[in-house]
Amino acid sequence: MSELSPTHYSPPIRLQSWLDRNAEKFKPPVGNQQIWPNSDLICTVVGGPNQRTDFHDDPYEEYFHQFKGNAHLLVLDRGKIERIDLREGDVFLLPAHVRHSPQRPEAGSLCTVIERARPEGEVDAFEWYCAHCSTRVARYELQLKNIVTDLPKIFAAFYDADASARVCPNCGEVHPGRDWAAWHARLTNR
Repeated sequence: MSELSPTHYSPPIRLQSWLDRNAEKFKPPVGNQQIWPNSDLICTVVGGPNQRTDFHDDPYEEYFHQFKGNAHLLVLDRGKIERIDLREGDVFLLPAHVRHSPQRPEAGSLCTVIERARPEGEVDAFEWYCAHCSTRVARYELQLKNIVTDLPKIFAAFYDADASARVCPNCGEVHPGRDWAAWHARLTNR
C-alpha cells in the first residue's frame, strides 16, 4: 500500500516499530518527529530529555497524550508562569493562543502532540519571557510548514542574537539564551 496522500489512505502504523525506527530523532534540541507528513493534522511524537525557555503561541488547539514517562507544560496565564503536570497516561487539550513551553526533563519520555496544519497566512509565534518578571523579551513569527525543520531556525534566531536583543524591557535582566538551566533556576527562585 502507498504512503498517505490526499486521495488515498496509508496502512495502519505499528507505533512501537515506528518509534524504534525513529528513536534517534527524539533527542535534543527539538526531539520530535512527525508521523504523517502529508496530513491536515500535524501528528508528532516528542521525546525527552528536552527543557526549553521559549513559549509557543499556536493559533489552534493542541492535544497532548503523555504515553511514556512524565513531562510538564509551563503556561503563561494572566501575567504569571504556571505549571501543568503531564503524567504518564495523561491527555490534555490546550486552548489556542495559550503561551506554553513543553518541558520534558525525563530521558526516554514520549508524548504525542496533535495540532492542525496551518493554512497559508496563519502564523505561529515563539516568545521568550523574563524569568524574573514574566515580561516578554522577544517574539518571532513564522508560517509553520515543517515543525521538525522550522523550529531549530527560530530558536537559533533568538539564541544567536546579541545579548542586547535579550534584555527585558521591564526590569533590564538579560535572558540567558541557550542556558535553559539558568533560566529555570531564576524562575524557580523568584
